[in-house]
Parts: sequence; C-alpha cells; structure tokens
Amino acid sequence: MFFRNSPEYWERRYALGGDSGAGSYGESAAYKATALNAFVEAHAIQSVIEFGCGDGNQLTLTRYPRYLGVDVSCSAVERCRSMFERDPTKSFITTREYAGETAQLALSLDVLYHLVEDSIYEDYLRTLFAAGREYVIIYSSSTDQPHHTMRHVMHRPVERDVAQRFPDFKRMHEAEPAPLQVGDSGFDARFFMYRKTPVLLS
Repeated sequence: MFFRNSPEYWERRYALGGDSGAGSYGESAAYKATALNAFVEAHAIQSVIEFGCGDGNQLTLTRYPRYLGVDVSCSAVERCRSMFERDPTKSFITTREYAGETAQLALSLDVLYHLVEDSIYEDYLRTLFAAGREYVIIYSSSTDQPHHTMRHVMHRPVERDVAQRFPDFKRMHEAEPAPLQVGDSGFDARFFMYRKTPVLLS
C-alpha cells in the first residue's frame, strides 16, 4: 500500500477492509490478553483507555470493567462501534474527538513502532502518559539503534524515552510476563508496565 504518512496509511488500510495486523490475532493476541487480564484482576483496574484500538479483535479477548478505545482511523472506530454496539461498557472515539479523557490504566499495544514521524511519536507518548492516572502499559519493540524495517514501521528506544521523559512512572518489572518467543511481524516486542509514583523534590 502506498505510504504518505501514518494517519493516512491506517485510515486507508481499515477503509479498504484491512485489519490490525498479526499482533492482534492468534498466539500473539492470546498472549497479550492473558497478561492484560491478569494485570486488571491483580490491580483491581476499573477503567481502561487504549490509544490505537484498531479493528477491535484484541479487545474481544480481554476483560475490562469500563473501556474507551481511541484510534486515528475513523473507519476503525466505526468498525469497533458496530462490533461492540451491544456492550455498554465499551465506547470508541477518534483521535480528533479525544478531549483529554483519562483512566486508571492507559494502554498502547503494537502502536509505537508504527509511528514513523518524530512529532507524532512524541505527541502520542505525552498523551498516553497524561491519560494513565495510575498505570500505563506499553507493548512495543525498544532498541537503542532506531531503524526502519518497513515504511510504516520505525523501531525506537521506547524504554529509554519513557524513563527520561516521564520520571513519575516507574517500571513494574515484577508484573511483566516473559516475552513471547516469536516477536510480532518477525521482530522482538514485549510488555513495558509502569506505575505512577510521586516525584520526590530535592
């Protein structure tokens, strides 16, 4: 598919009937759902906001008391609204409709390495961490040597960026499951789970 920019790519992909990709299906989707359901239960999570809800397939495997999905693609949002129209615990909005809503847990699954533009990546991270009142969970690759593998894929130092830019969020290593042996789309990705803590002033 012709690539001009990230938002246009994903809107065209969903509008033409495409899906969220291999990471939202099969073994990878089951692995993520198991980890997320366990986290939600262990930490008594009552509300979740996800940035990049995609086609909704991953959501069919997870159990959230209340969920708000946000996506840059209008077509994806409409697909999710139709899929979950009988479920009052779930709602969906586009990125343009997003007005600063927050939740106990903010999610980003298989999104960051698709944000190939620096400005979009930076804005997304700021929005994600502002939206998580207590926790943020990311599923992504993370490498100190940024590189493209496809026009719509850019691997970045996510772990380092979060540590430097959001010091009030601390990594919850004990909560993170072992990485899936075969990375999504042929590259390594894993969970990064964070808890918000007060910043101590010196």
